[in-house]
Amino acid sequence: MTTVSPTAALTGRRALVTGAGHGIGAAIAVGLARAGADVVVHHGHSAEAAARTAGVITALGRRATVLQADVTRTEEVDRLVSGAADFLGGLDAVVCNAGHLIGREPVATMSDEHYHRVVDVNLGSTFRTVRAATPHLRESGRGRVVTMASLAAHNGGGAGSAIYAAAKAGIIGLTKGLAKELGPDGITVNALAPGFIADTAFHNTFTPPEAQVSMVAGIPVGRAGAVDDVASAAVWLCSDGAGFINGTTLDIDGGAWPR
Repeated sequence: MTTVSPTAALTGRRALVTGAGHGIGAAIAVGLARAGADVVVHHGHSAEAAARTAGVITALGRRATVLQADVTRTEEVDRLVSGAADFLGGLDAVVCNAGHLIGREPVATMSDEHYHRVVDVNLGSTFRTVRAATPHLRESGRGRVVTMASLAAHNGGGAGSAIYAAAKAGIIGLTKGLAKELGPDGITVNALAPGFIADTAFHNTFTPPEAQVSMVAGIPVGRAGAVDDVASAAVWLCSDGAGFINGTTLDIDGGAWPR
C-alpha cells in the first residue's frame, strides 16, 4: 500500500475558498495550499486580510490570487467563480465558507429584512456558489464541494440565532441533495459543522466571554476548537482519501453535540 504524504495529497489541485480573508476560511485556504493546492482567496469586504492569506499561500510556493464578490448577488458569484477558474485553469474543489450571523435577533421582533439577509448570506450564497462551480467541477472529473454548516444546525444555536440555525440546517439538507445530484459526475459534496471555534471574529463579536467559558466547559475533550481543526477536515474532504465520503456532515465540536 502506498501512503500519500499530507504535503502531496492535493498537489496540482485547484481550489476556491469563499470567505477566506480570516478565521476558518483563511485556515482552510492555507491548509489546502500546504497540501499542495493552488487557491483563489475570496472576500466580501476584507481585502487586506484576504491579501495576507494569499501572501501566506504564495510563500508556500503555491499560486494564489484574491477576488472580491458579494455572495448574495448572482452576477457577482458567477463572476467570482469564472474568474477563479480562469486564474487556476479550472476548478477541482470549492469550499463554501462564506456566511454570517449578522446579529442576534429574536424571531418575535425580527424584521423580514434581517430574516432574508441571514438566509441569503448563508444558504443562498452556498447555492449560488455551487451552481456556478458545477460545470467546472464536472470538467475536473474529481470535483469536491465542502459546505459550512454549524453546531447551531443541530441544537438551534444560542439566543437570537434561530434563523441562522435554520439556514445552517438548510445547508445540511442542500448538501445531501447535491451529493445525490452531483455524485454521478464524480463530484462529492460534504458539510462541516463546527462547534465552538475560539479566536474567531464570529465569537469575538457575538459571544460574550462568560458564554465562551461556559461553552468550553461543555466540550468533552476539554478545550475549545481551533481554526486548524476545521481546516484539516476540509483538506481531507478535498482529497482522494475521502472519495467515497458523500452527503455527510462532519461534526467538529469535540463531542459537544450528543449523537
